[in-house]
Amino acid sequence: MTYKAAVADLSLGGGKGVIMVPPGTHLTSRRRRDALLDFADTVDAVQGRYITAEDVGTSSRDMHVIAERTGHVAGLARRRGGSGDPSPLTALGVETAIRAACAQAFGSPSLKGRSVCVIGLGHVGSRVARRCTRGGANVMISDLDRGKRGLADELGARWVTPSRALFMDVDVLVPCALGGVFDDLTVPKLRCPVIAGAANNQLAGEVIGDVLSARGILWAPDFVVNAGGIINISVELSPDGYSPATARQRVRGIGDTLAEIFSASARNGTTPLAEAMALARRRLRER
Repeated sequence: MTYKAAVADLSLGGGKGVIMVPPGTHLTSRRRRDALLDFADTVDAVQGRYITAEDVGTSSRDMHVIAERTGHVAGLARRRGGSGDPSPLTALGVETAIRAACAQAFGSPSLKGRSVCVIGLGHVGSRVARRCTRGGANVMISDLDRGKRGLADELGARWVTPSRALFMDVDVLVPCALGGVFDDLTVPKLRCPVIAGAANNQLAGEVIGDVLSARGILWAPDFVVNAGGIINISVELSPDGYSPATARQRVRGIGDTLAEIFSASARNGTTPLAEAMALARRRLRER
């Protein structure tokens, strides 16, 4: 998260809040509310050094509950003075990143006719699939929840089972579920020239960035690709207040950042991961 904020050139630090319940616990609405309020008390105790917002498993409605106990919360509904659900901006950033990666790998940012496989159809992944479809891509989608198969019919996309999705022969693989999917076992089986997705921590270890490059696969660093949400929140926290137009403009800057990273990688004979981390460190030193 710190590198994500630094690469995006934000005057924010980095942190994640995790709400855990015992395994097997049936999370009723009452228990969920109690857990959110306990978390709100924890956030409030650090007196503004941490500001929470939506992430995996939470929503604007959850932020409203948290706001009952602390003011250190962003991403509230627009009618409450916030910026709303950040996932549409995260999805915009992912599409922008996909286009930047296509420009690097194929010489054009156009998605028209490109084959794209989106894995994970949550708040972000489903929106990315819609955006790629509108861009003219031939879209395949996959999720562990077969109840989301209806999205394939809606978009005219091809449904792929999770066991096959990672290894489809496509132009762009778009991992939008949870991370850790690229390791010594999966990378040799990949059949895509480009990977750009919203999932956090996609690599099992930093060395996998070298393995991907050795295979000629262009991997867009996940903490660059998925920065749209935190960029959106940074606009909400700005002294001038939230501006949707400003947020969209800044999120589209992810494409320029990736182009810079890819260019440096090609010039220096390094990996995109190495260049993204170097950029983050430079910006942290400059603060």
